[in-house]
This record gives sequence, C-alpha cells and structure tokens, in this order.
Amino acid sequence: MKKTKLSNSEARALALRGQLLDGNTNLLPGKDGVLQTIDQLGYVQIDTIAAVKRAHHHTLWTRHRDYDEDQLHDLQASDRLVFEYWGHAMSYLPMSDYRFCLPRMQNFRNPRHAWVSRRLEGCAHLLEPVLERIRNEGPLGAKDFTASEDEKRGTWWDWKPAKFALEFLFWRGDLMISERRNFQKIYDLTERVLPAHVNSTMPTDAEVGRFLVRRALKAGGVAREKDMQGYLQPAGARDSDWQAADPSVIREAIRELIEAGELVALAIEGGGDAVWYALSRSVENPPAIERGPIFLLSPFDNLVIRRQWLERLFGFDYTLECYLPEKKRQYGYFVFPILWGDRFVGRLDPKADRKAKTLIVKNLVFEPGFEVSDEFLTNFRETLTAFARFNGCKKYVFKGGSRNGLKL
Repeated sequence: MKKTKLSNSEARALALRGQLLDGNTNLLPGKDGVLQTIDQLGYVQIDTIAAVKRAHHHTLWTRHRDYDEDQLHDLQASDRLVFEYWGHAMSYLPMSDYRFCLPRMQNFRNPRHAWVSRRLEGCAHLLEPVLERIRNEGPLGAKDFTASEDEKRGTWWDWKPAKFALEFLFWRGDLMISERRNFQKIYDLTERVLPAHVNSTMPTDAEVGRFLVRRALKAGGVAREKDMQGYLQPAGARDSDWQAADPSVIREAIRELIEAGELVALAIEGGGDAVWYALSRSVENPPAIERGPIFLLSPFDNLVIRRQWLERLFGFDYTLECYLPEKKRQYGYFVFPILWGDRFVGRLDPKADRKAKTLIVKNLVFEPGFEVSDEFLTNFRETLTAFARFNGCKKYVFKGGSRNGLKL
C-alpha cells in the first residue's frame, strides 16, 4: 500500500484542526456555533462528575467561548437538532446522524451482553406499562416511577427495575431523551421527539462503516484502523450490543474509500510501522498551528479521551485518576491537560468552590522539558480567569504550593 509521509507536527496539525483546537476556527455565534461544534466533533460525551462544570459543557465552551448551557438545552429540547445516545459512551450527537444509531438499537431487541440480559429478566414485565404511562401522561423521568420500600436502591449495577426499564427502552429506541431538567433525563416516545424529516431507514453495514470512518477522520484528522473502530462505539468484544460495526466492516470501508480516492494512507514520523489514514482533502490543504490560545481540556474532552491515540500522536501519557484512592493519585482528582499550540505542556487539578465563588487550583504540574515563558504566563492568566468565570467563580486561587513559584 502506497503511503504518504507526514511529519509528526503535520499530523498533529490535522488532528487539532479537526478538533477545533488550532486557534483558527470561525464558528457562528450562539447556539448555531454550538451545533457546528457538535457536528464537527461527531459527539460530545456526557459525564456526571461536577468538581467543576460537567465535562460536556467544558468541551463545548473550550471551542466556543460564548457558550452557555441554555444553548445546548434548546438544541435538544426545543430545536431537536441534537439528541442523546451512545457514542463510545453516552453523548450528545447531531440529529442528522440518528439513523446510524439504529443498528445498536436493533441489537437491544435481542441483547447478547450477559449483564443486560440478566437485568432485562427482572424488568421485562415493566416495559409495556412504562411505555403506556409515557404514552398517556407525556414525558416522564425516573423519579416519576416509584419503587416499593423493600426494593434495594443502588448504583448503575443495581438500578431499580423501573429505571432500568426506562433506560432499556431508550437503548432499544422506543424512547428518546426529550430534555434534561437539573441534569435528570426526561423520557418521551421516540415518535414524539424525532423530527418527521429525519432519515430513520436502517443503514446497511457498508453505510455504517463508511459513516464511522468518515466521522473519525473528520474529527480526528488522522487515525489508525483501531482508532476508527473505537470511535463512536466501544471497541471491546464484550460490548457487542453497543457496537454498530465490527472490525471487518471498518476494514472494508477503509478499502472502499481509499479506492475511491477519498482516503489516503499515511506513514507518520515517529509512528512506527502503523498505517494511519486521513481524508485526502485534508492532506491536500494542510493547516498551520499558531501557538496562541491555551486550552484547558476536560478529562472527557474529545481530544483527550482516546488515550492510546493521544499518546502515540502527541506523546502525552494521561490517566484519569478520580477513580483511584487518593493516596495512589499522581496528579490529582480531576486533572485537566494544558494544551498550548500543538504540545501538551502541563496538568491542572481544579475544583470550583461554588459558595465562595472561587476556583481552587489544587495542583499545577508542567511537563518535563517545558520552560515557562512570559508569553505563556500572560496567556495562562487570561485562560484561568476565563475558566474561573465560566465555572461561576469570581477569582482563582492556588492551594498550598501548587503554583510552582510562579506569579499567577
């Protein structure tokens, strides 16, 4: 296979342009720009951790500084231009991509995953009654379905049966998330949420494969086959119910798109023997990265979440440590990588004290070999100030000696 050679810096530039982090984006103002962002990224992952504002809000704000939460709510609840479903995790997706979720919804008609099957056994009798209540009463949340006093209430792995019934009906496509109220899901019948003009025909395997490959490369700039396999879906065999396409489908899509001239195979400097791919039009028009804005990226940000891709392309080894015992953490609870230009230069562990309206920086660590300059400090102060303001804080402070002697 003929491969086009790219330097590592050229490959990073393609990735950052795809991720809207090259400092040269011209997004529309307001919620139109938010929709542009979601469409370019393909998805924005939803997460519950609230040390600072939740990850999906940070992902959008990082790329679209006039973002506010009402814009995302309106795009989902009023405009019906985005919807919730599984990406590689629960995500906001462009409504125009709805049909490519149908294969996974079909999987849940006859689930293979043992955990899903076991939970379904305990709530199968509730599926029709839950649907009937929503059909008659309108949109409802999990709290509208009460549990008996002797039912054990617990975590994801021990949901009350009615809540699992709601989620399963959502996974299966009978229900959609109509909106979120105080972050709580409100479910309604799909026929009342899905706009009539949206294509809801079941795609073929070939269509799904081409969709996933194009989406991965539009957002990521460059990717290997396994990166595309893990984009917008879990990559592991044990997650088969959540997968839209298996590796053979992705492989065939790559072959077809290369033959059509839409894709080009790459050899990236420092990338070993791995074959990378990019959209032909992006390689023909390579971007240039300006070392201007500093970005504080959520641990669930689209650029950061694919850890192996991140390490291979940017040389940045990142692990989310909030699930570790405190004594085992190296950098902190909810650490934000610091991106400047095409390089990750440090890590910051923030927490918003909402009562005191103060953003607390619990830890700040720079990467080995990075020399802090006056240019960096000026930009970093501006970024921290804006970051604090977005989190509803009037100021930022450093805990203990976390500022590393810098005048911040």
